[in-house]
Amino acid sequence: MYTETQGLSALRTVGGCELRAAGIDWDAVRVPRSIGIRALAILGTRSGAVIEDPYEPAVYWFVREGATTGWDVPDTRPLSVNQHLVVPPPHRVEGPGPHWRIRRTDGRLITDVQALRRAIEVAVAPFRGP
Repeated sequence: MYTETQGLSALRTVGGCELRAAGIDWDAVRVPRSIGIRALAILGTRSGAVIEDPYEPAVYWFVREGATTGWDVPDTRPLSVNQHLVVPPPHRVEGPGPHWRIRRTDGRLITDVQALRRAIEVAVAPFRGP
């Protein structure tokens, strides 16, 4: 069922999570967990909110709406218009299931897309070899 506060952009799912539409208030970037955890350490306090989904396994960053246009970073996937993200309730900071690695309530939602790109490129370098 759709939540009244989110209109048609959010659909409640199991466990209090919401299926939220990307490309309206934000875009997102999906990064494999092995790379994402390294990128998170590189970003440090420059990171906005981050969702971890252990089932994929992946982490998701929120970036400014429209910022993923032309996104071409290997092994990552941008989420924008006509794509959705499972967003856990604010209190869920551990699994099972999708949870916040960094909650919006712990800081800002949006991560600068260029800082995220650079952090991912540095994080992926050891996996690529010389």
